Amino acid sequence: MVPNCHFIFFTETIDSKNTRKTHLHLDTHRMDYAHTFPLPSTAILREVGLRDGLQNIPVLVSTTHKCQWIDQAYAAGLREIEVGSFVPPKLLPQMADTAEVLAHANTLAGLKASVLIPNLKGAERALEGNAHLMLLPLSASHAHSLANLRKTPEEVVAEMARIRAARDASGRKTLIEGGVGTAFGCTIQGEVKPADVLRLLQALLDAGADRVSLADTVGYANPRAVSELFEQAMKLAGDRFCCAHFHDTRGMALANAYAALQVGVTRFDASLAGIGGCPHAPGASGNVATEDLAYMLSACRVVTGLDINALLRLRAQVAQWLQGQPLHGALWRAGLPKALGHAHDR
Repeated sequence: MVPNCHFIFFTETIDSKNTRKTHLHLDTHRMDYAHTFPLPSTAILREVGLRDGLQNIPVLVSTTHKCQWIDQAYAAGLREIEVGSFVPPKLLPQMADTAEVLAHANTLAGLKASVLIPNLKGAERALEGNAHLMLLPLSASHAHSLANLRKTPEEVVAEMARIRAARDASGRKTLIEGGVGTAFGCTIQGEVKPADVLRLLQALLDAGADRVSLADTVGYANPRAVSELFEQAMKLAGDRFCCAHFHDTRGMALANAYAALQVGVTRFDASLAGIGGCPHAPGASGNVATEDLAYMLSACRVVTGLDINALLRLRAQVAQWLQGQPLHGALWRAGLPKALGHAHDR
């Protein structure tokens, strides 16, 4: 089913007496578009700046500053934070202190600290550190998968099965998320077919993922494509579909997040100051800015539990730690509208 869409437009005519008349028209037709629902009343933001944000930045942020970042994000209301990734330090020196940062995050009551893992070895470290969640990325693009993980998508699915077996054997309650990236296209390969994305989502679930998510790794998505693919993904995965991840490479991240929200997505990855990008996705810029997405949701009366002014203060602090690096976002320039009475929507 598709919704009825009504368009109102105006025309003007001038009669024989040179009198100008304005006419209102109502045009009703059906759009071939994904079904949209009333906006959810609440949404969750998962801060990924400490991992996805920092991994593509040459500046090394100290462990102390990372822990301060977590503390201030927690104080601003964030309760899900991706704190790092268990990858070889020689490949990503920015992530060398993930174990220490995770240990600090675990001291904050109610905070769900997650980490990215590229393989079974990374999963073992996540289990040792008692992460709340570990995310295994899988690229729907065969070319990007080889560049990023040195594995084909099918090999990543097999790795998921080994990770699930290790988690179960450990007795830990750490959740496993399978994240399908380059879901809307790839800078290396080009087109990625939606059928392949959905097939890989199902394969990850079958291999033992507790939940799955979709990522527009390179910023190719548009609202229509988001509506269509996310609706199909949510039908496939049901309540095991958990998150949307958008990059703002072409200025579409907020529009894409809204499109996902319209079809029922209620958890979004976001990065403070819009930092981020994949080292193996040429041209991809940062994630949707946490503060901008929090503002959009609040303005739409979707409760996030976040103190937007506190996020803006944290952004200013992060800017000091990342001096000389490009930061993104719009809210920090313009500020909150005076008419907005819910900058703190807890």
